[in-house]
Amino acid sequence: MPPHIKANRDKYVHSDSVFAEIFADPKSRLATADELISSMDNDGVDMSVVLNYGWSSASLTREVNDYLLESIARFPKRLIGFCTARFDNSDAALKEIEMCIAAGAKGVGEIRPDITPGKGKIGLLKPLTDYLSERNIIMLTHSSELDGHSYPGKGSATPDLLLSLIKLNPNLKIVCAHWGGGLHLQTGIPEINNTLHNVYFDSAASPFLYPPDIYQNVITAFGAEKLLFGSDYPLLKTNRYLNEIKNLHLPPAVEKGILGENARRLLKLGEELK
Repeated sequence: MPPHIKANRDKYVHSDSVFAEIFADPKSRLATADELISSMDNDGVDMSVVLNYGWSSASLTREVNDYLLESIARFPKRLIGFCTARFDNSDAALKEIEMCIAAGAKGVGEIRPDITPGKGKIGLLKPLTDYLSERNIIMLTHSSELDGHSYPGKGSATPDLLLSLIKLNPNLKIVCAHWGGGLHLQTGIPEINNTLHNVYFDSAASPFLYPPDIYQNVITAFGAEKLLFGSDYPLLKTNRYLNEIKNLHLPPAVEKGILGENARRLLKLGEELK
């Protein structure tokens, strides 16, 4: 988040309903790019993907996009940016995405299909999925568990909605955050398996949502190469995830893939960025 948003939390709580849902509680954490870099240095993290979110206002979305682009320009070997847009107006949204990609963003996210464009209007994202697929650009989507406990920002991007989004363009590479809200439980149905060949999963907020065996469950369902390390920083400290993964005693190549090599291949990062 830009420093001015962190310093004026109340202003944005009152002007953006989605921001308020997540950050109205003063205890909810906000972090700037400089704070992220400091955390990365402390935890031994080489690179981070930083993302925007599905805010309810286009103006806040653009503010955060601009800050992300500024941040990746300041830290080109440490930060990779994903930007997003409001899709109430597809033409304006695509122009915003085009601007962000031209300025150095590597992907689009976090898309909230339950908020923008709305759960009953998933087809409005078809121009975006086609645009990204044609240019081999990655989309990252928020995901919500169908059951389980409630928490700020959970939303309703449940596996059924994610499947509708994925089916808009099966050639698009999509990363489903938060383990896809349990999407791996849908495997075994041939029609679904055939739809998910370009889908990846990240571990963001995992300790709050699933027991550690979620890693092996998703490996069994989709393959180890489909797992990406996600932190949801600053929600949790990186070491909590790293300790959990280390304690799984996965094969070294699998652990290395989760902690970076899978993302390197997906993002087409060169060896010079090591």
